[in-house]
Amino acid sequence: MAKKKMLLAVPEPECKKERTAPGRRKKEGQCPEEPSSKKLKVNKTRTPGKAVTRSRHQTTPGCTESAQTAKQRSIIHYINMNARGQSIHSQLRQCLQQPFVRSLASYKLFRTASPFNRRVTSLEWHPTHPSTVAVGSKGGDLILWNYDVLNKTCFIQGKGAGDFIGGMKFSPTNPSQVYTASGDGTLSLQEFGGRTAQIISSTSDCWHDHHNVCLWYCSLDVSASRQVVVAGDNVGNTVLLSADGKEIWNLRLHKKKVTHVEFNPRCDWLLATASVDQTVKIWDMRHIKDKNSFLHELPHNKPINSAHFNPTDGSKLLTTDQYDEIRVYSSADWSKPQHTIRHPHRHFQHLTSIKVSNTENTDYCGQ
Repeated sequence: MAKKKMLLAVPEPECKKERTAPGRRKKEGQCPEEPSSKKLKVNKTRTPGKAVTRSRHQTTPGCTESAQTAKQRSIIHYINMNARGQSIHSQLRQCLQQPFVRSLASYKLFRTASPFNRRVTSLEWHPTHPSTVAVGSKGGDLILWNYDVLNKTCFIQGKGAGDFIGGMKFSPTNPSQVYTASGDGTLSLQEFGGRTAQIISSTSDCWHDHHNVCLWYCSLDVSASRQVVVAGDNVGNTVLLSADGKEIWNLRLHKKKVTHVEFNPRCDWLLATASVDQTVKIWDMRHIKDKNSFLHELPHNKPINSAHFNPTDGSKLLTTDQYDEIRVYSSADWSKPQHTIRHPHRHFQHLTSIKVSNTENTDYCGQ
């Protein structure tokens, strides 16, 4: 009786049951497709009087493991497999991601604010206060919002219609100041303490009858180690300035609007630029001469909204296009994306562009 119970506890192989001829007994736990030579080899290794048991997750040769069994495997199982030198790859990766994915179900709306009469165009988290974020609007307004403190905000009035905040970065030397790229053609250093904004760069006046600005800045970034500011405009130009506004170089690096510029967090001479000309380019800032002096060019199928380096080591680049594609590139091979994620975010003129960004504790968004 004890022998019968042990055999019944073994999962039956996922093979089609075949009828056997009268008088012949099919060995339990074996697939019909197994060659007879293999069966004889197994029989020879058995010890008389001792039953052969199978591991819970061991599969019979020639039989496939069920998906349900694979899902039941815990992280301990994969660590054990790895310790024994077995290949785990995507199975362990998926196992590690599941707790984070499940936690997303508990997310809910925490707090809202509506300080503007026009849509939000830019967001930038404060570098030292995790609950504080700077927000820019279509009218050029700025607000410093601490969501833990109700009914208390710092507000800077914009110029209204025709103005907007295309990009923001907090000053690395004074966290109460923020650099802004504006639709009025200026690159400014704003202070939430109430002082007048310092204009560090401005585009030339076009002298048209119905408007005076044909060029404006759309994106910017600040390098703390090099004490420089980089900005891209709406016709493909990129300008590098010192912290006090002195122009170092001004070059047309793209054919169309530069939607994003960013320094690598670990290699301050490495610069990434993204454009609606459907390309992302990676530059050595020390050797930029013209639009063809890039280190790598990453072509896309649609215009690009952003290109973010991962904050942990700067070895990956996360790009967002204007249609339905998010890509992750690795410095090991810039020629092709390491991952491609489908996400519907089709661009529309009167909606703020979606720009997928990284978090501080992961290599890229979604990991």
